[in-house]
Amino acid sequence: MSDTTRTGERVAGSQPCRLPTGGTAIDRSRALAFEYDGRRYEGYAGDTLASALLANGVHLVARSFKYHRPRGIFSAGIEEPSALVQLARGARTEPNTRATVVELYEGLSARSQNCWPSVRFDAGAIANTLSPLLPAGFYYKTFMWPPTPKWWLRYERFIRGAAGMGRAASEPDPDRYEHQFAHCDVLVIGGGPAGLAAAHAAAASGARVIVCHQSTGFASGLAGSDATIAGRPPVRWAEETLADLRALANVTLLTRTTALGYYDDNLVAAVERVTEHLAVPPSHLPRQRLWLIRARAVVLASGAIERGLGYGNNDLPGTLLASAAQAYVTRYGVGLGRRAVLFTNNDAAYASALALHAGGIPIGRIVDSRADEHLRSALPERARSIGLSIMPASVVVQARGRLRVSGVDVAPRGGGTAKRIDCDVLLVSGGCSPAVHLFSHARGTLRYDPALAAFLPDASPLAIACAGAVSGEFDLARAIDDGTFAGRSAGAGASRGARPPVPNGTISGEPALPVPPPVSGAKCFVDLQNDVTVRDIAIAAREGYTLAEHLKRYTTLGMGTDQGKTGNLAGMALLAEHLRVPVADVGTTTFRPPYTPVTLGAVAGHARGAHVEPTRRTAMHACHAEHGARFVNAGLWKRPHSYPRQGESEDDAADREARNVRANVGVVDVSTLGKIELQGRDVAEFANRIYINRFDTLAVNRCRYGVMLREDGIVRDDGTMSRLDDSHYLMTTTTANAVAIMQYVERLLQVDWPGLDVYATSATEQWAAAAVSGPKSRALLARLVDLDVANEAFPFLAVATCTLRTADGPIPARLFRMSYSGELAYEVHVPSRYGRAMWDAIVGEGEAFGLMPYGTEAMNTLRVEKGHVVIGSEIDGRTTAADLGMEKLVNPNKWCVGKPLLARAALNAPDRWQLVGLTARGSATIPRGAKIVADPDRAPPNPMVGQVTSWCASPHVGASIALALVAGGRARHGESLWAVSPLADARVRVDVGPSCFVDPDGGRLRG
Repeated sequence: MSDTTRTGERVAGSQPCRLPTGGTAIDRSRALAFEYDGRRYEGYAGDTLASALLANGVHLVARSFKYHRPRGIFSAGIEEPSALVQLARGARTEPNTRATVVELYEGLSARSQNCWPSVRFDAGAIANTLSPLLPAGFYYKTFMWPPTPKWWLRYERFIRGAAGMGRAASEPDPDRYEHQFAHCDVLVIGGGPAGLAAAHAAAASGARVIVCHQSTGFASGLAGSDATIAGRPPVRWAEETLADLRALANVTLLTRTTALGYYDDNLVAAVERVTEHLAVPPSHLPRQRLWLIRARAVVLASGAIERGLGYGNNDLPGTLLASAAQAYVTRYGVGLGRRAVLFTNNDAAYASALALHAGGIPIGRIVDSRADEHLRSALPERARSIGLSIMPASVVVQARGRLRVSGVDVAPRGGGTAKRIDCDVLLVSGGCSPAVHLFSHARGTLRYDPALAAFLPDASPLAIACAGAVSGEFDLARAIDDGTFAGRSAGAGASRGARPPVPNGTISGEPALPVPPPVSGAKCFVDLQNDVTVRDIAIAAREGYTLAEHLKRYTTLGMGTDQGKTGNLAGMALLAEHLRVPVADVGTTTFRPPYTPVTLGAVAGHARGAHVEPTRRTAMHACHAEHGARFVNAGLWKRPHSYPRQGESEDDAADREARNVRANVGVVDVSTLGKIELQGRDVAEFANRIYINRFDTLAVNRCRYGVMLREDGIVRDDGTMSRLDDSHYLMTTTTANAVAIMQYVERLLQVDWPGLDVYATSATEQWAAAAVSGPKSRALLARLVDLDVANEAFPFLAVATCTLRTADGPIPARLFRMSYSGELAYEVHVPSRYGRAMWDAIVGEGEAFGLMPYGTEAMNTLRVEKGHVVIGSEIDGRTTAADLGMEKLVNPNKWCVGKPLLARAALNAPDRWQLVGLTARGSATIPRGAKIVADPDRAPPNPMVGQVTSWCASPHVGASIALALVAGGRARHGESLWAVSPLADARVRVDVGPSCFVDPDGGRLRG
């Protein structure tokens, strides 16, 4: 049978490598046309892209990640490390798609990736020639040297351009995605024999059961098996079990659904491929559905994944896992080649050889690394009885060929002359590794079984039980018994308990990866996806990377979409060999979600575009839009950034608005501030406990600024507390913390201090608010409210209820004398339904005073000039009140949350980062997020003494200014430091001073 990628020949519709009979998964009456690398081929319904390509004789499908070596189809499932293709469908393109899981449909279009100009001739293959210069750790060492950044930037772009695989989409994904939430008593992950038995047993107890299976059909691996289950053929047993499950109302069966992550409290995330297999997906159905399943108990029946073996050129196209070859022959009716050689170290691979022989694939040799006395079990004896030639105590030294296997060199395991054997298919089997990834997600520990040469599940704090091959049980009958026991226990709500002793499985591998003596010019790969070689493992061990996690990061072993499925154990075994310790002592890496790659669209679901998050608009939003506001997101709220005029930039508009507030009067929408109504006789006591300053002395119709601490003494939030009458208070919080503070208040009142007579109600959305700021604000307010706003009658921090005159008539309002800008200012609060009327009244009456609406950018400029702090910038989760210059607010005569820990020595160290102001010299602009250093020319590592938290071009100061946290900042007033930003390639000399740049005595806001 010819390799069409080699000969360039193809007879349309002939499928030259399709077997004349067989193929339980395909429908030969439904031919499907598809395209690969610009050429049209034909397959059958039920094919995967991989099986259809093999049926057309296409073995060369990709180039490897690092060395651009020819790669073919290695497996038949999700563990595929090599056959990664670029899949196109309409406006969507998806890189790194495993050809082994893509279901064939009419018109499917795919291309090879990581190659140019073609997969047969790839210019990037020069990397293979230069491989001695590209060992493990190459990237790390390259980007750490030389120390001068300008020098390595010359080749940094080329290196980064060569990295990565596939091509990301340039257009938005047009497909629909959904999220589905579900609860059940028992979730069974895996629809093989053990999984079906577990589901059947759990459902029989009356439990609500969900079964998720990653393939299109349950127990598909039973095809071709000649075992029996309770006197029935395995396929018949599976059909009858499935019929029982489908008839039960308490069972949900999900096919094409892969469990990708296991989280606390038995939350499992799974992706269902709903319409990917359809040529014309219905518009009402999503492409994928992300299931979030909360289960009382989970039965993990995820099976096991076959491993490869080590020898020279063990990555050539035409090399397949033995179990994958069996699947292609029995399930898809694919003739893989003219002559096959099997290289193995375990009995289970003989079942694959027998299946291929029965399917008409000639088996030239079975090369078994074990001695002859270990080949006396049933399967090897059966292989001998039908004339298959077995070479015991032998190993494949290297594979021969350029774009596909053409032969292998076989030598005695202890050394000796190699013998050439011609073949075009090489089957390998190094035993099986249980798919323990999800068990590891469940905070499970693993134990190494030297008899199976595999890591098995040990213990997990979550309600998860393992059954079948994942727990090391490879015998079919015993795996079903294991699943029944696990399902019955989970359905009854019982712990798994102890099961009867289980003898060693029939797949008895060897404790280390058999690696023949190195052959000149022939690489031996451990991880096919990441091009990790045996030599790379040796280099890592020699350079001191002796821990599993360090080995992974230094060599990239098990990274990417592979997650160590086929090569992880081999890498650990080799490391153990170099260290001369047992594999158990080396351990394995920690597997993390997702188990397989997940489409970002499935993660987002409906949360895309305008639906990424809820959009909240204030009552005055339409007014801002009419005035030409440019909106920005502030949490979930849409707030005006600025109001640019014709031909004016946003920055120029913000500068104009800030100047006008200082000179005349401006108005800004502050409805988004958190507003919490507090009522009850103990509100003052409650405020005393959560704020650092005192509130039981607050008079009616007065407000006070307050600061909250976390339990560890770090600032949590700041805001105001206004006393509206004897037992009615209004708390304001920052916009960003409005929800969090409301939750905090409720927790304190319900859990910590339930005895306090305090009732809290969030009123953020119920009140629209506008801040009127500037020296002319009093004159403007005097025309709008029925209240004497003179300084004597309504002083700073006064509060009152009043009536606001509008074009629609008088409306009730609350008036607050407080300032965020540092100018004479008032806040007007009205019920939200009157928000527009209030805004129109203020803007209309303010024209006579030169009023301009201003946005968040001008507000930021005004507050930086005044030295006011905000959440996320100065209140960054690390600062105390003293760091922010508010230590005098801490009342010494009362307790509050977090106050006891303020006495810790570390929180009073003289070198703590403290709030200061920075002024740039000359016309320089302080870089955003700049780091503060004393000497920018000092050789690395250059100690950072602080960082810029907020910055602006101050129209009042006439220079670029910033707030910053600097070590021992207040003692540095008058010093000169440097603000540097390597990202912006900028450094600016700055003078350190007080954080307040404008009106430090507060005369303007109190006048």
